[in-house]
Amino acid sequence: MATASSSIDLDVPAQQVWDLIGGFDSLPDWLPYIPSSELSDGGRIRHLANPDGSSIVERLMAFDEKERSYTYHILEAPFPQKDYLATLRVRETDGGKSSRVEWFGEFTPVGVTDVEVSALFQGIYDDGLAALKAHYDAK
Repeated sequence: MATASSSIDLDVPAQQVWDLIGGFDSLPDWLPYIPSSELSDGGRIRHLANPDGSSIVERLMAFDEKERSYTYHILEAPFPQKDYLATLRVRETDGGKSSRVEWFGEFTPVGVTDVEVSALFQGIYDDGLAALKAHYDAK
């Protein structure tokens, strides 16, 4: 099983960050390469659009408001993987004045090496968290 993980520290309180990114349907609010998201199955399935027109379908596996985290599984995607399970989490730092956002996952490569699929998701996580930081830096 391959893995990837990324984190970023923000000078923004954890609850404020969670209010932006904590909804399972909120990726278009902060992630530029996901222009749209639609929920189905009572909010447990999200259908995401990529700029290239391909779609990603993910299932919410766990949601913890108190711990500010959710875990999801990819059902359909144009990625060379299977058994993808990832978590997005916001932790409080500096006595509540700032936060650390963590995005990590594990998956099994299909037709590529562990290193190649890990690099793919590492790039997605790193770019996503950089976009989140840019969102706050623009304010």
